[in-house]
Amino acid sequence: MLPLTENTELLPYGQLATRQWLLAQGVEVYQIDNALKSKKFESLARGVVARPGVPVEWQGVLASLYRMFECPVYVGGASALAQHGLAHYIQLQTVIDIYASQPAPSWLNKLSCSLEFRWHTTVQIWDAEKLLAANSLKPVPLHQGCWLLASPEQAYLELLTKVPSVISFEQADNIMQSLVNLSPRRLDVLLHACKHVLAKRLFFFFADRYQHAWRNKLEPESYDLGAGKRSVIKGGSFNKAYQITVPEAFSG
Repeated sequence: MLPLTENTELLPYGQLATRQWLLAQGVEVYQIDNALKSKKFESLARGVVARPGVPVEWQGVLASLYRMFECPVYVGGASALAQHGLAHYIQLQTVIDIYASQPAPSWLNKLSCSLEFRWHTTVQIWDAEKLLAANSLKPVPLHQGCWLLASPEQAYLELLTKVPSVISFEQADNIMQSLVNLSPRRLDVLLHACKHVLAKRLFFFFADRYQHAWRNKLEPESYDLGAGKRSVIKGGSFNKAYQITVPEAFSG
């Protein structure tokens, strides 16, 4: 095995690692300490190290999380739609939405980074096993690694879980207007995997408004849309088809 400071597979340039993870890979404490003292490593936050000379950008952070976590950690929701060029109506220049089934590491937003990392846990959104069947996470290559990006189909359902608390009803509607080329086959798997009832109801409400070609291949009755009324907008107009309240401007 190469010495720690030469083992770029264990800690690639442009990525980071925690002391805890390095120790779990068989690295000794003294090796990490010596690398820091000799400036072969630099400290990015308490218990987090990287190689000097190459800045750790947000893509490197995501690749590092993907490497170190036992579950998929990926860019999803509004940020994934922006990466696909489908979120023109949302200002996301300073935020990256990260999704994973595990909680966020305490050091994540202590990094010196030009972006804020906004962490979302997926336990209440996705059935993990069914989600894997959608093949909906794309590896994006990075030097000595990759980071994961959710498909537009998955990202839009994730975005709908944030209506109206983070994403406005109007923004979600505008984005649906541009989702012309979604895959009905992938949507079918994702809608079965999705546990968030309100997101699925909103999905069909917006899909009905634009009637893209893929909409005709999906039947709302095939999915668990829950029971009872759900309030999206207080004081809004009641939509009988999906049992949700929507803004008056969308009631026609």
